[in-house]
Amino acid sequence: MKKIIPLILMGLLLACYPAMALDLQSAKAKGMVGETTTGYLAPVSGGADVKKLVNSINAKRKQVYVKISKRNKTPLGAVEQLAGKKAIAKTPAGQFIKVNGAWKKK
Repeated sequence: MKKIIPLILMGLLLACYPAMALDLQSAKAKGMVGETTTGYLAPVSGGADVKKLVNSINAKRKQVYVKISKRNKTPLGAVEQLAGKKAIAKTPAGQFIKVNGAWKKK
């Protein structure tokens, strides 16, 4: 019985690992999310956990974009487009970007 409990705990940890390990960098590296020209992320593949990650990060990005827009008295759309260009330029080779409505590996 004492040997079974550690195995069960290890199994539970391994079962939870994918949910705990999903962060932006790993999601991008795995091709699950990509940058768009709109300044926001979008899911490329994956399920609810990927959508949740994308929504969370996009909400934070929008807060920053709104602050920049107000500070510079610039339309929000212009800030978003510039952020999208910068994000795509910074995206490493092999990760996904969405250009003209289509996903491609950079």
